[in-house]
Amino acid sequence: MRARKTKAVKEKTPGKGLRALKGLGGVVAAPPARLGMVRLLIGGYTFYYLRKRRDAFHRLNRTDPALFAPVGPVRVLRKPIPAPVADALNDATLVSTALFALGAGHKVVGPVHSSLLSWTLSYRNSWSMIFHSDNSLVMHSIVLGATRAADAVSVDALLSSAKTPEPHKRYGWPLQLMNAVSTAVYLLSGVSKVAGPLGWSWAKGSSMRRQVAVDGVRKEVFGSEAPAAAYATYKHEHLFTAFAAGSLAMELGAPLGLINRKFGKLMALALFGMHWGIRVIMGIKFRYQMSGVSFAPWFDVEKILEIFTRRR
Repeated sequence: MRARKTKAVKEKTPGKGLRALKGLGGVVAAPPARLGMVRLLIGGYTFYYLRKRRDAFHRLNRTDPALFAPVGPVRVLRKPIPAPVADALNDATLVSTALFALGAGHKVVGPVHSSLLSWTLSYRNSWSMIFHSDNSLVMHSIVLGATRAADAVSVDALLSSAKTPEPHKRYGWPLQLMNAVSTAVYLLSGVSKVAGPLGWSWAKGSSMRRQVAVDGVRKEVFGSEAPAAAYATYKHEHLFTAFAAGSLAMELGAPLGLINRKFGKLMALALFGMHWGIRVIMGIKFRYQMSGVSFAPWFDVEKILEIFTRRR
């Protein structure tokens, strides 16, 4: 009787531990289809993003070498590489992105794709303004490229005779790591605000209101138009207090989403709305975030596939 009682206790303990871990937002088992769908969504977005800018990248490769200021991994260069070579690397990135999205040969394609993407976007930023919104995309791709993100929802899975793996932590921790990358970006943004000259008074909104005004004037001077929402909201100072305080709270509080998954989903939706608010008021586009794809790791995106399968 004692032996059976001890055995029963041992069997219950892991279940309690797993529930406790889940409650604290720790790494828990996730179905391979969830990680596969995230790979498909991010890969598909990246392909669209690069394909639409292919000609622009090729023109950029022929810019005056005096404007070349290498950043990121491109800092190993002292001068630009020949334009045809840069074009070939851009096109290789586009091909690797397509294979990455499809999940074909992922063990090789995954690391190659993340390396090429990091180089291509860094090389683009070396000629122009630095697009900080690319950072999350590159980091997410690196995580996906280095993990088993093609065990489901992929060409590799279709060609394999193996049974679809059961939910496992090996599919959960990459999603949690991608979310940690995203929250780190927002946290650093919030810290930079309160660490600046204004400190916590940044939340009063005067700085944001002034930034909207300056951005609108700049657009008018250089031949474009300031968003109509900028004119409509500028005279309402209390709105900018709400905007500033809200955005600061979301940025500094973003890491709390890693502790509780439900709160993380709410935070993701709030940040998604914040980016669209920036687009409406200032006309500034954070395309990756506005697409919603950057927040995919927070959600059970495999249900999209389940709905599609049921309708079929």
